[in-house]
Amino acid sequence: MISTPRTRMTGVGRVLVIVYGIMALAATGRSFVQIVREFDEAPLAYSLSALAAVVYILATLALIFSGSRTWYRVAWVAICFELAGVLIIGTLSFVLPALFAHPTVWSWFGAGYLLIPLVLPFLGLWWLILHRPAVRPAAAARADAVAR
Repeated sequence: MISTPRTRMTGVGRVLVIVYGIMALAATGRSFVQIVREFDEAPLAYSLSALAAVVYILATLALIFSGSRTWYRVAWVAICFELAGVLIIGTLSFVLPALFAHPTVWSWFGAGYLLIPLVLPFLGLWWLILHRPAVRPAAAARADAVAR
C-alpha cells in the first residue's frame, strides 16, 4: 500500500504562511519608515522593528519550504527567536517603558498588531510539531540497519 504524504500547505498551514507574510510586510514597512524618518529619536526601538521584520521574512520562507529538513530547522530557530523576542521586548516595554517610548513590532506583546505577534509563534510551533518533514527512504533504511 502506497501512502501519500500529507500536503503541507493547505488549510491552517496556508493561513499561517499568509499571516506570517502579512506580518513580514507590515514589520518591514514599519521599520523602513521609522528608520528613514526618525532613526535618531529611538535607534534601539527601530532597530528591533527591523530585526522583527527579518525574523518574519525568514519564518515565512522557512514555513513555505519546511518540507526540507534544513528549512524545517530554520523555521524552528526563527519562530523560537520570534517567541523569545516578543516575550522579552513585551515584558521590557512594561517594566522599562522609557526604553520603549517609541513602539516596536513586539512592544507590549504586539498590542499594536492586535497581539498577533504574541499568538503567532505558538501557532507556528504547534504547526511545526504536527508537520515534521518526511524521513527520506534511504535514511529510514539506514535507521533500520542500525536498529538491527
